[in-house]
Amino acid sequence: MDWPLLGPLSPVERSQLLASAKPRRFAREEIVCHEGDPSDSFHLIRSGRVAVRVSSPAGEVVTLNVLSAGDYFGELSLLRDRPSRHRTATLIALEDVETLSLSAAAFHALCERYPKVERVVVAFLARRVEELSYRLLEALYVSVDRRVYRRLVELARIYGDSSKTVAIPLRQEHVADLAGATRPTVNQVLQKLSSQGIVELHRGRIDVVDLPALRRRAASVLL
Repeated sequence: MDWPLLGPLSPVERSQLLASAKPRRFAREEIVCHEGDPSDSFHLIRSGRVAVRVSSPAGEVVTLNVLSAGDYFGELSLLRDRPSRHRTATLIALEDVETLSLSAAAFHALCERYPKVERVVVAFLARRVEELSYRLLEALYVSVDRRVYRRLVELARIYGDSSKTVAIPLRQEHVADLAGATRPTVNQVLQKLSSQGIVELHRGRIDVVDLPALRRRAASVLL
């Protein structure tokens, strides 16, 4: 498994960081961590997919993201002087998941030996800020239809394989959460895509059957 954000590290620094991490395995639907739990470890995802969920002010559970192999979570736990060391989201395994878990203590000990290793935290945080900024701009200036198209393209990449049809095993409310829209509105968008032969809707699953057409809609300059 290759993690591009570890690229700035030397081969020795990279190998030492990975050697300091411990393999963890989580079964399908197992809670990886709860929102509010002590945040004391960073995870690199080696295989499987994880849903990132938070509680809204109204008490609803909202899906913010889906992470897959090559992604990471828990980067805030690596900060030395973080005021609050608690998980900011609940993560649940959508299938069998394997991660490499690096404790904050092990990371700081590694930084004592290899000071440049600490710069990877900046890379992790910078990428997360870019993602949040992108989603904020989308919410302000991009139409709901196009946001749904983009989320489906991203999910098709995450769940894609060699077959022509990509099965996304998520419910419509999860896609609505990811697109920052209501389920009825997203259902209308999905029904339109279905009538155009771009997706097929099933109970608890969305099949993308014409990914090139979906990509063209996601890349449209029209808001």
